[in-house]
Amino acid sequence: MTQPQNRTLLYVLLDAPEIDCASPPKFRVLWSRMAADAARDLQEPRLAKVRGHESTYKRWLAGTSVARGDMRTILEHYFGKSVENLRQIVPVREFVRPRALDRRTRTAARTLDYTWPTSRHVPGQPDAGIHGTWELSGGRHFDGTAIGVQLYEAEHRDEVAEIGAADLPHLQTFVRSSRRGVVLASLAAAGGSGLYVMDAALARQSLIVGQDPRVPLAYQLDDLTYAIVWALHVLDDGLLADDNPLSARADQLQHYVEISNSAPAPARTDMPDLSPIGAAWLGSSLCARYIVRHLDELPEVPAFWTRESTGEECAPWLLFRHKHDYLQAVAERFAGPGSALGRAFCVPESAVRSSEPYERILLFLTIAMMEMHGIKVWLSVEPEYNEVEGFVLAQNRAILANWVREESMWRVAVTSARRDVAPYQEAIGHARAHSIVDGPTPDRRLRALADYLSLDWTWLTGRCRTLGEEGISSMLRPRSRLLTLSSLDQTLRFLGTLGRSKAGR
Repeated sequence: MTQPQNRTLLYVLLDAPEIDCASPPKFRVLWSRMAADAARDLQEPRLAKVRGHESTYKRWLAGTSVARGDMRTILEHYFGKSVENLRQIVPVREFVRPRALDRRTRTAARTLDYTWPTSRHVPGQPDAGIHGTWELSGGRHFDGTAIGVQLYEAEHRDEVAEIGAADLPHLQTFVRSSRRGVVLASLAAAGGSGLYVMDAALARQSLIVGQDPRVPLAYQLDDLTYAIVWALHVLDDGLLADDNPLSARADQLQHYVEISNSAPAPARTDMPDLSPIGAAWLGSSLCARYIVRHLDELPEVPAFWTRESTGEECAPWLLFRHKHDYLQAVAERFAGPGSALGRAFCVPESAVRSSEPYERILLFLTIAMMEMHGIKVWLSVEPEYNEVEGFVLAQNRAILANWVREESMWRVAVTSARRDVAPYQEAIGHARAHSIVDGPTPDRRLRALADYLSLDWTWLTGRCRTLGEEGISSMLRPRSRLLTLSSLDQTLRFLGTLGRSKAGR
């Protein structure tokens, strides 16, 4: 039966999939049960025998007449609404249904549920115009998020997954929403494999300029791309949720940066309106600005100590804009041929064993970013150093700056007291002497790191090369002005170059 253009509420309720009785003949069949239920529940046996003609049901569905007497009682009992409400016209909501997916494509989509423990795909309801949701769970420190997702079947053409013309009407509807979302293209139905990801906003840009919706094969969803997708969306949505309180605290942040000696930082409980990611950005930003402010006071090229030891903790290094500005400032001032500039990490074996491959990749990319900036990395694995706070050391002067795993929002200070500086000197000395990624070149050190993290060097650097050549900024788009993908793109290309090089092996 063709749906009427002006539908009554009664028609809409009867047309629901769980009832499916919006035609007069079907409504007539349903009526017997409705009457029996009303007779039983209202203890009025006569209601069980009430019947109407099919033309009566037709007029009710069209809203041209209203039920009265016992018929009114039965209708209102069954639907819990007055017959006047049931007669009202319901607005027609037009939506474009997606094409039905091939069984192989549906199977490919299920990889989102079992490949990564922080990933869960909630399919949409195509008949209701509801798109799917991709839930990205948080880790030990950060909250998760959920983004809209739509899956399309594609053909393999010229190193891209091309979405067919038949899907364009629905794709245009999906990407028109301002809700954050991603498009997944599948080659399964065409005999291929894998899912290929692109931000819905970037797909919309292509459609606006008249380009076919193509997803480069470099954007295949695997441990590397999932790591980046997870980190970007979790950080981005957390920062957007905190945009107003972070803006309101800009002056307060500047005050803490400018003080000569550290005043007690606010406790985390003093800022309950901030999410863990907003709090991380605030603490990280202050520490970076505090260090840069005091760099001119250092008597020699400094050594840095970083408290982050997992991929989740390192994600801000990859994406926070101020982190890249900070690294650039340090590199311009101290990096160069023969420089002693270095940074120590402590990553115990227990942290490696408890991390998924995608999270270890985030850690690897972070350390590679340091090496790209000319900062030699030392890696300690001794658990007793895992809780050492972040600091900068030059001879007998130390700048303490830490926000990772702090009870307060941050902790900053400058000290030259011997007993205060001695533990930092010992930690840096140990890391330099016992680094498990020691080597004369970034290539050698990063190869050793990949081995320690149980990452396939050849595969990872090859994927970094293809992904870097295509550009992350053409795959994903941050919404927060506090994030950037530029340095991550540079890091991917840097690793891709190392993967091709035979020097330093």
